[in-house]
Amino acid sequence: MKNRFLLFTLLAGAALALYAQDAEEIVRSSRDRINADTVSTRSRMVIQAKAGSTTERLIDQYSKDGPKGKRTMIVFQKPETVAGTRFLTMENAGSADDRWIFLPALGKVRRVAASEGSNSFVGTDFSYDDISSASRNAAFDTHTLLHEEELDGSACYVIQSAPKDSSYQYSKMIQWITKDTKIIMKIELYDKKDTLIKTAEMSGIKRIQGRVTVTVTKMTTIAAGTSTTIFTDIIKYDDPIPESVFTTAYLETGRSR
Repeated sequence: MKNRFLLFTLLAGAALALYAQDAEEIVRSSRDRINADTVSTRSRMVIQAKAGSTTERLIDQYSKDGPKGKRTMIVFQKPETVAGTRFLTMENAGSADDRWIFLPALGKVRRVAASEGSNSFVGTDFSYDDISSASRNAAFDTHTLLHEEELDGSACYVIQSAPKDSSYQYSKMIQWITKDTKIIMKIELYDKKDTLIKTAEMSGIKRIQGRVTVTVTKMTTIAAGTSTTIFTDIIKYDDPIPESVFTTAYLETGRSR
């Protein structure tokens, strides 16, 4: 009996390990699914207040692979109140991203500390961590395949991702990832008390330059009753982007050498 119980325990443990490995691989393949050296976009960011009023911002974003991972520059173009605000993220393999922001009102570049990850990104429903989440290293979390279900007509894996670092702002993230295209359709974000505080919903799926692409991302803050929706109107893959765009000098001046 003891031998049978031991065998069952070993087999169950092996199955759980494989289950976790499969869940991490699904998440990894989802985040790495776009094969492009560079991505350039122009988007409208619509911020909706609890009362229903909206404000709109125009942003450009440039991403490029580098020796340590992806680099991303976000530039606010309109309205005048945020024009000239620029945000730079640089991935580091195996460690937290480096992040800097330039605010015209301050007139200088400021490094964004890891402890500020939960702060609102330029007055939106996205935090600094949320902005970087699409490229978050899958190894930073423990992934569990909860079940499979259909969402908006697509068969999805439902995966829970719990950060290994307890200082991360969320206790867990539950993602709906399509089985065929590996697109993340929805994310539920939970605070340290395991309360659902925000949801991200992805839609507007289009095929652009041969890549299945999300063009609409909506982040909702549940308690506040507010939301921020990013409508990506222009996407270009593999367009040349100067290396100088991904520097603190560009952050400060907005000009590439």
